[in-house]
Parts: sequence; C-alpha cells; structure tokens
Amino acid sequence: MRVWFLSAGLALICMAQNAAAGTVLIVGDSISAAFGLDTRQGWVSLLEQRLKHEGFTDTVVNASISGDTSAGGQARLPALLVEHKPAVVILELGGNDGLRGLLPTQLQQNLASMIDNAKASGAKVLLLGMQLPPNYGVRYTEAFAKVYSDLADEKKIPWVPFFLQGVGGNPELMQADGIHPAVVAQGKLLENVWPTLKPLL
Repeated sequence: MRVWFLSAGLALICMAQNAAAGTVLIVGDSISAAFGLDTRQGWVSLLEQRLKHEGFTDTVVNASISGDTSAGGQARLPALLVEHKPAVVILELGGNDGLRGLLPTQLQQNLASMIDNAKASGAKVLLLGMQLPPNYGVRYTEAFAKVYSDLADEKKIPWVPFFLQGVGGNPELMQADGIHPAVVAQGKLLENVWPTLKPLL
C-alpha cells in the first residue's frame, strides 16, 4: 500500500509539472532571429538552454523573422496563437519601424493589437522595449521609446525598457553593421530578459 501511495504521489507530481509546462512564443525581428549568426548561438537558443538548466519544461517557439515590422508581426500573430497556443508571448518588434522612420503612433497601434490578441488567447505578454540611435533626432527617438512605456502602463503588462541595454552602441558587442548584436552579446540579451520572464513561466 505504501508503494502504491508513493507511486501515485510521483504520478501527481509529474502531472502537475506537465500541466505547468507551456509554450513560450517569441515574435520578433532579426535580433531574435539571430541574424548573421548560427541560430544555435542566438539568445533564444540560450533561453532554451536556461529553461532546461533550471528545470522548466516549457517549449520555446521562435517565430522571429529578419526585417519584420510591427505590422508584419500583427498580421502573423493570429495564426501563431492558434497553432501554438502559447502560455507566454514575447514581443520583440519595432526596431525596423524606427529605422524606417514610421510613425510611433502606428507602432503603438500595431503592438497594442498584438497585446490584446495575445491576452485574449489566454497568454501572458512580455514586451521588449527598443530605443533608437540619437541621430534620428530627439523628438522622434523620445516618441518612439515612449510607445513601450505607455503600452506597458496601459495594458498592465511586464516589459523590459531596453532590450539592448548594455549592448547597443558598444562596437565590441555588435556585428560589423553596427545594428545586430554579435555572438558575445547574446548572453547579455538573455540576462536583460530573464528576470522579467521567469515569473511568467
């Protein structure tokens, strides 16, 4: 009888762990798609390794596409939500909107729509903020950065103020194009995300 209770207890623990496991869906652009690198070197791959190392059983789905904008992500998200049924959605978009000089108001509308759709599906949302180089002008760069803080406040979601904190603007951590993080920066990107992501798992 004692053995039976022990076996039943172990089975319940396993069931609880499986029930807690979910899918982390990352919808981003070239930074999360590991542009210029072997994808196994990117921060998303490092995230998968961190999850396993810390005993999480969550599955990571990287739906990031180089060159994608917030409009592209908005168009792709509904099908991704249906296909993967994620427990957590990480939004890493907007950099290409800014580099193209698109209106911050449109970026905000697109990201707001994505946040609403993800939350409506039952997923938790983590927003990764972006900032632009100062050569885009103070007025535009401030309006761009404010999009993320405003959305985090309005939608009551966790966010990382600047995903590239400690990386952007540092030539030693960037690839030759000065836009995409190098291999040595990928661990830093993960560390920028992990403290805010872990409580959502």
